[in-house]
Amino acid sequence: MRVLQQFTQVSITAVSLSVYLYSQFTNQIASAAFPAPLRSKQGMVTSAHPLASDAGLQMLKKGGNAVDAAVATTFAISVVEPFSAGIGGGGFLLIYQGKTGKIEALDFRERAPIKASRNMYLDAQGKVRENLSTNGHLAVATPGTVAGLYEVHRKYGKLPWRQIVQPAITLAQDGFILAPKVTPRSITAQEGRKKVILANPAARKIFTRNGDFYQPGEKLVQRDLAQTLTEISRNPQSFYTGGIAKAISSDMAKNGGIVTLQDLKTYKPIWRNPVCGNFRNNRICSMPPPSSGGVHLLQILNIIGETNLQALGWHHPDALHLLVEAMKIAYADRAKLLGDPDFVKVPVAQLISPEYAKIRRQQIDMERAKPSSQVKPADTGLNLKSNIQNPQSKACTEGTECIKNLTSYESQETSHLNVVDGQRNAISLTFTINTGFGAGVVAEGTGILLNNEMDDFAIAPGIPNSYGLVGNEANANAIAPRKTPLSSMTPTIITENGKLRMVTGTPGGSTIITQVLQVVLNVLEYKMNASAAVSAPRIHHQWLPDELRVEAFGLDTMTLQELRRRGHNIVEKPFWGNANIILVNPDGILEGATDTRGEGEPRAF
Repeated sequence: MRVLQQFTQVSITAVSLSVYLYSQFTNQIASAAFPAPLRSKQGMVTSAHPLASDAGLQMLKKGGNAVDAAVATTFAISVVEPFSAGIGGGGFLLIYQGKTGKIEALDFRERAPIKASRNMYLDAQGKVRENLSTNGHLAVATPGTVAGLYEVHRKYGKLPWRQIVQPAITLAQDGFILAPKVTPRSITAQEGRKKVILANPAARKIFTRNGDFYQPGEKLVQRDLAQTLTEISRNPQSFYTGGIAKAISSDMAKNGGIVTLQDLKTYKPIWRNPVCGNFRNNRICSMPPPSSGGVHLLQILNIIGETNLQALGWHHPDALHLLVEAMKIAYADRAKLLGDPDFVKVPVAQLISPEYAKIRRQQIDMERAKPSSQVKPADTGLNLKSNIQNPQSKACTEGTECIKNLTSYESQETSHLNVVDGQRNAISLTFTINTGFGAGVVAEGTGILLNNEMDDFAIAPGIPNSYGLVGNEANANAIAPRKTPLSSMTPTIITENGKLRMVTGTPGGSTIITQVLQVVLNVLEYKMNASAAVSAPRIHHQWLPDELRVEAFGLDTMTLQELRRRGHNIVEKPFWGNANIILVNPDGILEGATDTRGEGEPRAF
């Protein structure tokens, strides 16, 4: 028996040494494995689609600033990636002022209609009515994209509004060729949503032909959307008080939706203070609630603390184990404590405090993965000396059907873009219509594909949304009139010694937070260039379901073996996300890249 123990110890030591040497090797070659990033002294745009990046670059070449370019890019994405994001949805942005270093956050997220109610998706027995929060007009929340874009342009834009919207109008009116390369960002990759699209006459007319989506290499023309964008270029308030608003509310009334003219008239974007914290020599700023992104990005970075990940090596098992256990803690806290700060008290300062992170770090066993059932969210008051409370509500405990049936669906939808101009003003913007093709409905005559953002609320205690995220009985993210649903969007701006260092973000549903985390670490800890930082293999854990998701071939066999030995339930998934990034290097040169998982491209001059 003693010989067996000695043999086992030697075997583990040998494996650990091999993993260490391999991680050191991969750390050195990671940046060489991907296309070279784009570099420029002047302005730069990165987005999920080359035509949208072109639209933003046009504004910079015409003398516009980062805001002008970001607005043009966002409108263009609404045309060329309508299944991911658009003017029928909402989002968040961070803006950095090059002269002053000031960072602000704008919330233009969708909001629950006035007629919304906590139990609107439940039947008389309190059970969820299937698909009502994801498909059809009842799933739609009040859109905010147009209001948000107009607000940031009104305050900081330079070029005329009409000029900024024009590239999107042209793309919609003349059409564009769908990329021949099929990726998860292609319309044809949305096969699971085709039935919903075919059920809506207005959507079916635009996106399908003879019962199928338009195919790669074919031209997609959206003339109704071109007319709507033309009206917005003349008068953006038409979306909320004019003809466009009336068309949306009329379509809602005819089809069982609850977004009314009053909802549109009363919608206003909200300027908020970003959440910021320090990591190494950098200041990390991101989106505050009602997004959970910034809070939990900072929380996980705080839990990492002074651990020298670079010395361990990229994707060393110790580093991965620490990241995963920190992710579990953050998502457990998210499920209980995060929501719309205009409706519930969110303990932001406590969650991002180094003191709280130290307590949480002490709960991590570096030799053994803790089952999610034993990872407890903090109590509501977040008393740092109190016991951590039970994470499970009565409606959803380990072993019940709702946990067993937690979906592992990961959306490639949502879209992110970054802009940095010659004066080093910067925009980081993430926007969405939620899942693929949103609610699957187009407001008749407008060409506007509407969101299904109501699904981002906790529609019932312990019931997961489309991304597998859950809440509890007293959930801070319960539905209420005019409330903003919780989000994971994480537009992020990082400074170093008071100067702009990084602008980044990504789509990806519940994986957004962990994606941005790993992009940030790839640059700040592992010294990767822009291209490697956004394209390197990723991992993800979101507390529930209790699984460590890894990309196929993303980790080597020895690392997987070691993580399994520590008790991680590893599940291989197709790749997820579509990050992009702009770095400002110490010599002042901009360096930009888009994720090789998508079809985006950076543009610069």
